Amino acid sequence: MTELKPKAGTKEWIGLGVIVLVTLLVSVDVSVLGFAIAPLSEDISPTASQLLWIMDIYSFVLAGTLVTVGWLGDRIGRRKLLLIGAALFGVASACAAFSTSPEMLIASRALLGLAASTLTPTSLALIRNMFHDSKERKTAIAAWGGTLTSGAAIGPVVGGLLLNNFWWGSVFLINTPVMVLVLLSAPFLLPEYRDPNRGKLDLLSTALSLAGVMTLIYGFKELVIEGYSQGAVVWAVVGALLVIAFVIRQKTAANPMINISLFRSGGFSGAVIVNLMVAFALMGSSVLTNQYLQMVLGYSPLTASLWSLAPMPAIGIAVALSASLGRKVRPAVLIGSALVIMAAGFGVLTMVEVDSSIAIVLVGVGLLAGGMVASKTLAAEIVVTSAPPEQAGSSVATSETFTEFGIAFGFASLGSIGSAVYRDDMAKISPEGVTGSALDSLRNTIGGAADVAAHQSQQVGAQVLDASREAFTHGLQVASIAGAALMLLTAVITTLLLRKTPIEAALPGAVEAAQSQEPQHIPTTAGAASTPAAAPHSSVAYH
Repeated sequence: MTELKPKAGTKEWIGLGVIVLVTLLVSVDVSVLGFAIAPLSEDISPTASQLLWIMDIYSFVLAGTLVTVGWLGDRIGRRKLLLIGAALFGVASACAAFSTSPEMLIASRALLGLAASTLTPTSLALIRNMFHDSKERKTAIAAWGGTLTSGAAIGPVVGGLLLNNFWWGSVFLINTPVMVLVLLSAPFLLPEYRDPNRGKLDLLSTALSLAGVMTLIYGFKELVIEGYSQGAVVWAVVGALLVIAFVIRQKTAANPMINISLFRSGGFSGAVIVNLMVAFALMGSSVLTNQYLQMVLGYSPLTASLWSLAPMPAIGIAVALSASLGRKVRPAVLIGSALVIMAAGFGVLTMVEVDSSIAIVLVGVGLLAGGMVASKTLAAEIVVTSAPPEQAGSSVATSETFTEFGIAFGFASLGSIGSAVYRDDMAKISPEGVTGSALDSLRNTIGGAADVAAHQSQQVGAQVLDASREAFTHGLQVASIAGAALMLLTAVITTLLLRKTPIEAALPGAVEAAQSQEPQHIPTTAGAASTPAAAPHSSVAYH
């Protein structure tokens, strides 16, 4: 007999609105700071090093604390942790808005990263608790995934509009009233869910997770921004060793933070790889196309950010299709197809020329965005249902940590490919009268070339600009070829890993059971998340 699962009511759908709002703010905050760099630099005068920390500390802390706070949410309660995170996010936003020194702003951004790390895994894990019907859950996760992707595109536009009318702190201050609204509504709209038998917090695992992830990502970024150096390699290697030590610790700890055995499931492993590579494609493509719009086509930052909203219809279509087709078609087929669409998006970008119409870029980015949202949404469904209900928070946190690695990987790999091609092409350029540091600058980045050109004669300046635009566009083409190849390879790998994952993977352990020829015990029918009445039969407390 097929188990009848309760349908979500008005309360749950309004509660989803709260979750989507939280997710939107976290996503927007990743990119909203871009336009504020110039005015805040004039106001609080950070050094070059401090400015980098202002930009990067948010993502470093977010990535490093995800695993710990995911476990903590399962232990103390996901709604409680979301409320704590919302309060911290609002306070940290206000502190950032009214920062009077670089040190204060860095500390505020670090707190924002910590708060954000509590909101992403708890928001997705709560969706599992609120939507027990598979069709409704797929729709809810599609809304979550679409919001997460859209927020990054909306961020620069929001920042630009605010800075046209207010001071630089306004890009942070907008978070505070929204989080107050969340604090007032969440206790009435969102359910509580926790596992009182999770045991004590393993401090060694916490330290290894935080140090390993932050150090590894820092090493990656240093290698990309500064180029090869012994120090950057040491950071990356130390980070990798700490991450390995963390994994080993999870196998021996009495109360591990993540269930390593989940990776034995092709479904979970495939979904994690999808999250990694989708983030890779998002960062790798955006860092190149944004520069192309501004430095090659000559759009202002605000105009470029407004054009970046053009693919939003593709995101909306992807959200609707992933929710609809996800009820009828196996995940392997859908996710594999979405990744092929992303490869096609990179393929379109290989055709971009210096004088191309912006339409070509928008079509390529639109295909990338659509495939991105569809694959991210479907992967999120697998991640949130692969683990037992009481481990959903830490399961999501583990997956989202790979997302952060994907962001660093995309910036490092595709950005480096584009830069390498640019430098190789520009090494052949020796404009008359340009020597020394100026020559090095124009050969290093297209921004440096634009700066050098501004200080030369009209003829020499035009020569420098033309050469730099040709070189950058060539780099974009080569990086896009690499991106297309990697997405096709990912499509093959994930299709194989997900080939036994069923359409309905809602039961705890269903993914693993589908991949095994031997019968497997599924705890208490649909698990403790199916209905509140199931709680007495499990170790999970549902309120």
